[in-house]
Amino acid sequence: MQRKDRLDAFGATALFGVTLLLAFNQIIVKWVNEGLQPVFFAGARSALAVLFVGLWMAWRGRPPRLSRADLIPGLLIGTVFALEFLCLFMALDLTSVSRAAVLFYSMPLWFALMAHFVLPGEAITPPRAAGLILAFTGTALAILSRGDGAGGSLAGDLLALGGALGWASTALVARASRLRLAGAEMQLFWMVLVSAPILLILAPLFGPLVRDLQPLHLVGLVFQSTIVIAGGFIGWLWLLSVYPAATVASFSFLTPVLSILLGWALLGESVPPSLIAAAALVGTGILLINRRPAAATESTRTAG
Repeated sequence: MQRKDRLDAFGATALFGVTLLLAFNQIIVKWVNEGLQPVFFAGARSALAVLFVGLWMAWRGRPPRLSRADLIPGLLIGTVFALEFLCLFMALDLTSVSRAAVLFYSMPLWFALMAHFVLPGEAITPPRAAGLILAFTGTALAILSRGDGAGGSLAGDLLALGGALGWASTALVARASRLRLAGAEMQLFWMVLVSAPILLILAPLFGPLVRDLQPLHLVGLVFQSTIVIAGGFIGWLWLLSVYPAATVASFSFLTPVLSILLGWALLGESVPPSLIAAAALVGTGILLINRRPAAATESTRTAG
């Protein structure tokens, strides 16, 4: 599909669907963590995803092809992907879904900072600078507001923040390296292929691999490996390849809102005012970070 310079109705609908799936994904992770140790769970998910993503690509008529030229960026993106989900799965084991979501989905803040130095056309403008300040303030508030009934821990908060940095780094490698030519599906194949052995090797360092395992936990694992990875992540990476990266990233501000609602509705998590304020600051900051200049918007309309 031809790359577009603005979001259309299809893109907005697809982005909302992926956002809702990723919000529900965190509920699934926290639940499956009761049966499987988080790092082992993340590694098993990647290992199964290698099969499912490979089958999906073969069904699409584009089976995985590992190019020697893509080896270095492939190893890099897979390693960062492993660290991202090691942090996120551990965070969800130590803190509430609501808190983890607010911190993890501060990703556009860190991506904007990284992209300013690496990607052309992603310079930090005054509105973006204001957005960065607001989003950073919200992130700090979320971390500092522990102990007010939000179910947080310093370790869990920092791990969620580490996951956000990992996600931003993954997106940056996908955009800045030659992997941008490989397509979203091949990028994801590299991620799961490389992350699976890394996570499975590291897993024993984090305690027993199996907890109170129930059959439905295995269903959750398969759901993660198929619908979430082979559906949600491919969808997100594909959208990133078609629409402006900043616009796609900005939609992620909806995920913590949906995660907070799902955590409250499905897990009975408390949502204190400080966490709502933190989410509002992060969300507003992300919108400012990705706000299109008026001149650029008018130019786009004229060209269209």
